Amino acid sequence: MTNADSVRIRVFSLNCWGIRFLSKLCTERYAMIGDMLCKEEHDIVLLQEVWSEKDYLFLKKKLSLSHPHSHYFKSGVIGSGLAMFSKHRIRDTFLYRFSLNGYPYMAHHGDWFGGKAVGMAVLSIGSLTANVYVTHLHAEYCREKDSYLPHRVVQAWELQQFVRHTSAGADVVILGGDLNMHPQDLGNRLLRSYTGLRDAYLETDTFNGCEDGVTLIADNPFINKKELGPFEKGIRIDYILFKGSSKVDVFCDSMSTTKGSVPDHPFPYSDHEALMAELRLVSHTPVETGREKCIKEKDSAAGRVAELVDIVTEARTEVKVGLHCTESMRYTAARTGVMGLALLLLELAIAAVPWLALGAEQPFPLTSFYLLAALCFAILLTTFMLYILYTMELKSLQGAEDQMRLAVGSLQENLRGFPLAQPHVSLRKPPEGVSVLDQEE
Repeated sequence: MTNADSVRIRVFSLNCWGIRFLSKLCTERYAMIGDMLCKEEHDIVLLQEVWSEKDYLFLKKKLSLSHPHSHYFKSGVIGSGLAMFSKHRIRDTFLYRFSLNGYPYMAHHGDWFGGKAVGMAVLSIGSLTANVYVTHLHAEYCREKDSYLPHRVVQAWELQQFVRHTSAGADVVILGGDLNMHPQDLGNRLLRSYTGLRDAYLETDTFNGCEDGVTLIADNPFINKKELGPFEKGIRIDYILFKGSSKVDVFCDSMSTTKGSVPDHPFPYSDHEALMAELRLVSHTPVETGREKCIKEKDSAAGRVAELVDIVTEARTEVKVGLHCTESMRYTAARTGVMGLALLLLELAIAAVPWLALGAEQPFPLTSFYLLAALCFAILLTTFMLYILYTMELKSLQGAEDQMRLAVGSLQENLRGFPLAQPHVSLRKPPEGVSVLDQEE
């Protein structure tokens, strides 16, 4: 039995590219974004790369009437860049920072300093409880030789865990942000398969935007076309994902994206295109199904679990590759440190010669001696810090690999249990958008 009551909510997501003093026309673009959000009055606004809290406070003041509820998620050295604005009351918030996020010595990439994370807010939408997530994963700088792939896979793994474990009591789940992954990338498949989240672009009845839903387009004046590589038309790395529950079905009635430059302005809102999705929430009463339908649903669930086993196994393999690379880098750092220590000890031995042999002179000029000592000390300090960094990375990768190993074992155990199910036991229809794992639990 389905209730006639339905609620419509409009969700907006945008990577603002708000790096002060580095991003082009940052002040002007934030003013444009604020004007547009005031005019459009979306129910939920999910922003990424709002790196400056001053910019967040500017938007908060500007949107105080249209979006009275907001939250800025702070993390890392310069912040997570994540912000959320809402028409509906925010009851609770929480931030989870990813355990892996690039390297501090890759300062020109800057991901490590941003403290990439996922922010969660619990919203009250009428009588419904919605868990809304905003996130931004590590960027992909070179698709052919992506040294950050293990980090992004671990981030996707932690993201799906966070969403699953925190959304159990929610009627509606919405996730938006810059995932920095193509639709069929490993991390994307891992996230959607495990959580049951559905892609608004694939689910929508009506789409108006860039071809294939791409959000990094060659026509954007802030984009370097060389960065798109073989994807001349652009790439789709920004998403709005959603799912319902046993009490609520969620449908995406329409979705749209911006298309480069804004009308009456010579430049766009950002180097990314904005996404807008109109979701329809329909409350219903769970209905028990017949025996034949239950068997078909169980067969379908078995297929989804088998697919998930393959995806997690693939992710585990990628993490193992990252483990091997990290162990190699840690070994290199340790070996270089030992060489620096040996050189320093040799220099100390040479320095002790005049003390042991009275009247002997120092065989090296003092200036060269001190410079060499400074170099040895710098090598020791640098390699020691790198050794600690790689050890921390190694522990995080090992932890993720252990979790994936346990998950594969649990999934395989569930898969073996499907044929043994008793056909006379009545089951309820899996809620729309709910993952097979949630159903089994």
